Amino acid sequence: MKIAILSRNARLYSTQRLIEVARERGHVVRVLDPLRCYVRIAPGEVEIRYKGKALHDIDATIPRIGTSSTFYGTAVLRQLEMMGVYTPNSSDAVLRARDKLRCLQILSAKGLDMPVTVFGDNPDDTTDVLEMLGPPPHVIKLNEGSQGTGVVLAEKRSASQSVVEAFRGLYANFLVQEFIAEAKGCDLRCFVVGGRVVAAMQREAEPGEFRANLHRGGTAVAAKLSPDEERIAVSAAQALGLGIAGVDLLRSNRGPLILEVNASPGLEGIEAATAVNVSEEIIKYLEQHAGKGTKQKERKNGDRSKK
Repeated sequence: MKIAILSRNARLYSTQRLIEVARERGHVVRVLDPLRCYVRIAPGEVEIRYKGKALHDIDATIPRIGTSSTFYGTAVLRQLEMMGVYTPNSSDAVLRARDKLRCLQILSAKGLDMPVTVFGDNPDDTTDVLEMLGPPPHVIKLNEGSQGTGVVLAEKRSASQSVVEAFRGLYANFLVQEFIAEAKGCDLRCFVVGGRVVAAMQREAEPGEFRANLHRGGTAVAAKLSPDEERIAVSAAQALGLGIAGVDLLRSNRGPLILEVNASPGLEGIEAATAVNVSEEIIKYLEQHAGKGTKQKERKNGDRSKK
């Protein structure tokens, strides 16, 4: 099978591990920087080129699209989908997960629990918006932040008001959530592949920090999930249409709460903490669903038979 990995940096741990495991299993792998891909759009024609050469005969692609290249990266992924290339995470699914507000709206419509969240655009409504949420502390998040960036904990109402005003002054899209104190700076990263949790870890924030992200100095250990936690993690990934997802949960007094769903979850932390070969689980999933024949190849075979 020919696999393309959409990644801006071939040296990243996650990209390297996917390359390594795929080649060990006999596949041909190529890393494509999505910003170096360019497309031709015309009626009845689908073409994509990379560094001056046409891309063809790709069986599957794994999107590792960073937040800074979401718009263009998903456009490239969509073009590959139009060519009949299989992907476990479609362009639309990636966009649904990347937009935190849209993601939470979809999950809430499915009845999945999460921290209470509010959103408002007009500065005249800030007081009322915060009243809808309840007393502080409040967590204020940029709508498209990642790895804990753009996340602020406001312990007083005046602080919440100030942060909201600052974000609005930057014309940033953001949302405000209740703070789950009983989580005590810990969360669960559940790695979902193909409708099951293949690995899970508990992340704990360093002293004085409330964000448990490993990029923020947090630590991680393997975690055993309850049946309810596992069910919610899988349901969240399926609700967004993601075959591969990192679902972050908080343990609260009212049960597990969905904190975030990541369409391009990192592999380094989860593999180190759990000793699970998550990369292999991903490649196995591609093997089961992409197979050897794509729509593109079927079209080519059909064209040859007419000649």
